[in-house]
Amino acid sequence: MSTARDGGSLLSMRTTSSGSTSQQVAIVTDSTAYLPQAELERHRIRAVPLTVVLGDEALEEGTEISARSLAEALRERRAVTTSRPSPEVFAETYRAAAEAGADGIVSLHLSSEFSGTYDAALLAARDAPVPVRVVDTGVVAMALGFCALAAAGAVEAGGSLDDAVSAAEKRAEGTAAYFYVDTLDYLRRGGRIGAAQALLGSALAVKPLLELSEGSIGFREKVRTASRAIARLEEIAVERAGDGPVDLAVHHLAAPERAEQLATRLRDRVPALGELHVSEVGAVIGAHTGPGLLGVVVSSG
Repeated sequence: MSTARDGGSLLSMRTTSSGSTSQQVAIVTDSTAYLPQAELERHRIRAVPLTVVLGDEALEEGTEISARSLAEALRERRAVTTSRPSPEVFAETYRAAAEAGADGIVSLHLSSEFSGTYDAALLAARDAPVPVRVVDTGVVAMALGFCALAAAGAVEAGGSLDDAVSAAEKRAEGTAAYFYVDTLDYLRRGGRIGAAQALLGSALAVKPLLELSEGSIGFREKVRTASRAIARLEEIAVERAGDGPVDLAVHHLAAPERAEQLATRLRDRVPALGELHVSEVGAVIGAHTGPGLLGVVVSSG
């Protein structure tokens, strides 16, 4: 059974000054990190897929269902739900890492407020053949992706298992995510709206801006038109970025032109921009936000 999308070898290696390898650390995350395939391969990160249930068919995110197929299903108002990976999937992933030579694993996952993925990873870690540090990052999408990249970078620079965990946690603390959605209806249906529950009813007539706060989606502002909301999203991201070095990600679902235009403006306006990723979210996040989603992740480490 296929349990994970493999981004090359499972292992990142810590190398001593003499050139000998003293520790091998595997970096694991989940499919909601939405890391580009090239980044998974470059940093040897494995992403365990969550499941999207479309009608009566269970499909692995990122491998068996595309964002385009999801957007079509949502527009047709077909039943779409999501579920966590099973503990057995994580157990198999951890065993594979150990068999490949890992003597430690860092397993980084989306907020436990959104999914039971963190709990499933914890259950599997108890019986893993090597130490596994499971981290509830409190974030999702490329906010999680940046945490995984930070952990991999720490190990590649000679850091230990603890160093990788610390790097991921520091990156999570320095990361903010903001979202524009055309409607709150999809979040309401999925029960993911958190503090924005108070907006139901009147808020459905406006264009809401949301933010990721303390592991949940919360209401930020309401704006009367889509164009004003997207302009405000840009302003919020620029304000958060400030003058310091930051990495950015622009996410969308079925709105590629909007995303590219926003990314172009952010490139011009953020003075100390490092990496900038533009990507379509996968089915798990898309199922709860709907077509038209536009999001910005601002991350400093």
